[in-house]
Amino acid sequence: MERVPMTAVSQLRGSATRLSDQFSLAPSMHFPNAAREAFAVEFGRFLDQTDGIGQSKQLFDLLSAFALNFDCPWIAYGSHTPDGKLLKPIRRDPAVMLSYPDEWQQRYFKMGYDRIDPIIKASRTRAGAFRWSEVHNDASTTEDERRVFEEAATFGLRSGISVPLHDPDGSFAIMSFARPWGREFPNRTITYLQLAALHFHLMATKFASATGIEQAPKLSVREKECILWTARGKSSWEIGVILGISVNTVNFHIKNVKKKLDTASRTAAAIKAANLRIIEL
Repeated sequence: MERVPMTAVSQLRGSATRLSDQFSLAPSMHFPNAAREAFAVEFGRFLDQTDGIGQSKQLFDLLSAFALNFDCPWIAYGSHTPDGKLLKPIRRDPAVMLSYPDEWQQRYFKMGYDRIDPIIKASRTRAGAFRWSEVHNDASTTEDERRVFEEAATFGLRSGISVPLHDPDGSFAIMSFARPWGREFPNRTITYLQLAALHFHLMATKFASATGIEQAPKLSVREKECILWTARGKSSWEIGVILGISVNTVNFHIKNVKKKLDTASRTAAAIKAANLRIIEL
């Protein structure tokens, strides 16, 4: 059978046609052989590219590019204690890495949805990947928990899957992949994303074991103030009013904090600052 032309992962972000577009009409249970070959090649390329990577941020970027093969522009990774809370020890493994829309991150953090997130609840007891729709429709899911899904959809995250990643000490991580439309994830797509998530988690854990304890970076007084109010769900405009500085100055300080903490978003920076005990919520 003729091989399907492949698009290099490095070009995926600018590509108008992705692999999943080529096979979007395929039934979820029966991928054409050409599609199977295409996704298998991309998965192999992802594994090859991660060989020799030494930083979790680089690994996260490669996983983000791989997920685009399946039309998942947003992914999120978070480590949790057995009770579901975000991991507290100060280690180099990424407690939180995510590429969700900033507006949704801010809303989620401001509303304290981590306390009622049904994905976290489901991940405590599940061993394999699951569709968000399964949890949304489960009889044990409360109306408040369903609201997290429904509100996420208004910010563009209309369907997704999550992969629980359990560790021997009872802690666990969750890797989630999200799409901007409601079409369900085919089974084979879930298989590839679950394998990629497991590979990411094992490598990230390895990085943590190799590097040990992380020293909290030093933030200026103003940087601490800006990221503290960010952690409390305030916008740049609101922080500017509270501190008596301009929006541009607020954004400047938050940008510096993101760089110092090696995070991609202001919300991730706020969570990491709290985990590193740089700020007290």
